[in-house]
Amino acid sequence: MAIIKVQRPKLSPGEKIYFGAIFKGMVITLRHAFRSLIGKSTGAKELNSSGVGITMQYPEQKWDDQLPEYYRGTPALVTDEQDRERCVSCQLCEFICPPKAIKITPGEIPSNDEWAKVEKRPQAFDIDMIRCIYCGMCEEVCPEQAIYLRPDYVVTGTSRKEMVHDKDRLYEIGGKRVGLVNKWNDLK
Repeated sequence: MAIIKVQRPKLSPGEKIYFGAIFKGMVITLRHAFRSLIGKSTGAKELNSSGVGITMQYPEQKWDDQLPEYYRGTPALVTDEQDRERCVSCQLCEFICPPKAIKITPGEIPSNDEWAKVEKRPQAFDIDMIRCIYCGMCEEVCPEQAIYLRPDYVVTGTSRKEMVHDKDRLYEIGGKRVGLVNKWNDLK
């Protein structure tokens, strides 16, 4: 096996102190500063900015119109057309969740229930929104298409207890999905 020695290129004194890179960075920064002062900054019109820069004045102005369709926000549970729970307590979302933010307690459905389509449903379903990292893995792994990441980005609370969404709150956020929802097909 041959050993090849590679010689490092000789740097000029300006290259040794990174003078060129520092100068380029300062030029870009000054260009953006001057553009924002004269009101011609990139994205100012689309973001309804205040006129100086592209800073959005939150909460008076919101991102709702500018959210991309692939945005992942608050996770929520959905029901079907007859207001039945889609979740069958398979607990795949609980097992796949990286920060362990989901806790499910399965419960049985009595056989004489008119909506008994499966053997079990969640007795308790909690998502700790402080721990949730909005990765979307729970949505991808759900075989019943019961959990979705909504385009809601404002999740607030005054205590840790308020930030744990229980089953009722998750269904309130999620709402109803009608018909077969093909999440992974082109037929969306």
